[in-house]
Amino acid sequence: MDWGMKNRLSRLVKEDGRCFFLPIDHGYFQGPTSKLEKPGETIAPLMHLADGLFVTRGVLRSVVDPAAAPGIILRVSGGASVISPDLSNEVITTSVEECLRLNVSAVGMSVFVGAEYEHQSLVNLGKLVDECNRYGIPVMAVTAVGKELEKRTARYLALCSRIAAEFGATIVKTYWCEDFDKVVNGCPVPVVMAGGPKAETDREVFAFVHDGMQKGAIGLNLGRNVWQHPCPVAMMTALRAIVHQNVSVKEADKIFKDEKKKAGQK
Repeated sequence: MDWGMKNRLSRLVKEDGRCFFLPIDHGYFQGPTSKLEKPGETIAPLMHLADGLFVTRGVLRSVVDPAAAPGIILRVSGGASVISPDLSNEVITTSVEECLRLNVSAVGMSVFVGAEYEHQSLVNLGKLVDECNRYGIPVMAVTAVGKELEKRTARYLALCSRIAAEFGATIVKTYWCEDFDKVVNGCPVPVVMAGGPKAETDREVFAFVHDGMQKGAIGLNLGRNVWQHPCPVAMMTALRAIVHQNVSVKEADKIFKDEKKKAGQK
């Protein structure tokens, strides 16, 4: 790994080898997602808690303060919307030249293993890795499942993650699942956890994040369970403590409640 690649990764993965990325790229296929109607206002109180921001170029340019931004992971795939027949019909939408112009720390794209456009998405990943390697830009592969969330089993996610790594991804973003260690152990590159749909309780979020970290994830790429929460700063502070301070679920819950009190929230 050359100097440029290492330098870009150091903006995202901290000295303890762990990271907390805040994804706000949902609008590229969902439109104005709840609580992200005005993304600049949503992320303003959270930016200092994020090690990286996963974002599209449109939102990056329009609402993210370049003087206050953490490391940027630029979403570079797309082409299908939530109302289209198949979310897997994605292509690369952003050039490497644009990524360099924006001085991003990494790029991210989705792969759809087992979907109709599996071949297209995997070839996209291979080509993107080739292009980005020329310029020392890390690539984060996202193991997308489209609308079929029941696919999120250890067997399926281990398959997706390993294939993404084999195609050259620097980091793999995948969903937490039962037996998550099977996913991590079969993937030769670092794994970060995605959250998926908003969880029912705060403890549920703390529990799966703690479990995933104990089973080998290097961090989180968690969005809706943070910025759709009534107390997003308290939530992100508690989750950050699990990632970077290795606190327990019980300790995280106490941090969360203490932060809420500080902010005058019930």
